[in-house]
Amino acid sequence: MEHEECRHLLGELSEYIDGTLEAKLCAEIERHLLECERCRVVVDTLHKTVYLVQSTASEVQVPQEVRQRLFKRLDLDDFVQK
Repeated sequence: MEHEECRHLLGELSEYIDGTLEAKLCAEIERHLLECERCRVVVDTLHKTVYLVQSTASEVQVPQEVRQRLFKRLDLDDFVQK
């Protein structure tokens, strides 16, 4: 069963990971993480997930030829770059 402190931590994780949580709450979370292995695993996993998404995220570049065919098919000739 989860401890009350763990539930509180889970509610603040997003802001903690994003670095937007106030310093007092960050210190509270970090103290809790020293004592709670389960929460450390959750935070570590979330950090890794965010890193992977950010490091692999890139704009998909649709080849110009495919784009032109798509816009023509959708009757969007005004958007086709020639």
